[in-house]
Amino acid sequence: MTTTTTPHPAEVKAPAPEATQGEVVVRPDSAPVIAERPKKRRRTFLERAEAFISKLSTRNNFWHRVCSLIWLPYAFKSGIKMAKGDPGQFSYVLPFRRFNRNWYNAMAGAALLANSEVAGGMYIFKRAGKDYTVVCKELNYQFLRPCFGPAVYKVVPSSELDGLIEAGGEFNAEITLNIFQPPAKPSEREKRVGRCKAVFHVTPKVHHKERKAAGRKTAVR
Repeated sequence: MTTTTTPHPAEVKAPAPEATQGEVVVRPDSAPVIAERPKKRRRTFLERAEAFISKLSTRNNFWHRVCSLIWLPYAFKSGIKMAKGDPGQFSYVLPFRRFNRNWYNAMAGAALLANSEVAGGMYIFKRAGKDYTVVCKELNYQFLRPCFGPAVYKVVPSSELDGLIEAGGEFNAEITLNIFQPPAKPSEREKRVGRCKAVFHVTPKVHHKERKAAGRKTAVR
């Protein structure tokens, strides 16, 4: 004959609660336990220097020119720069210099197209910040009329960009730029010479480092 003993309800012990990050958990049979927060990795000197230079390049036109001379020589030769205007507007000016003109003294189509990528990248980089890399994936330029003077790139602000940046992951940003020729006289109106739609792939620099570290681990195995 087998006898089965059922424990009293008071004798059944509930499982001890688990601690989450930053919480204090008191167990009946032990002292309070404080869950430790993961320590944030300290950035190296090169990482801090890279972030500083990236932020410096969007501060004003002087530092933009200095950084372009080293890392983006085409933008340095073309002379594209940030235009002064209202804080909410993003405009960039391509000067009417010999480097940007063609044989019949108009702004070259290649210059208008190439600097559309530069202007769009400057806008995305200024909005996203120093902790992101920006690469152009697609560029569609529509030539409307010849440009016989400086070209002004006016970016149509993207309402979705802030939400994509706050998410903290990789994303594709699609922007539109309208290209104008400013009036030569006060009585004239500006002329739209082109319209460009571009798609940029934006990646946090942390993701690049994580992939590089994962690749090293795979190679060791």
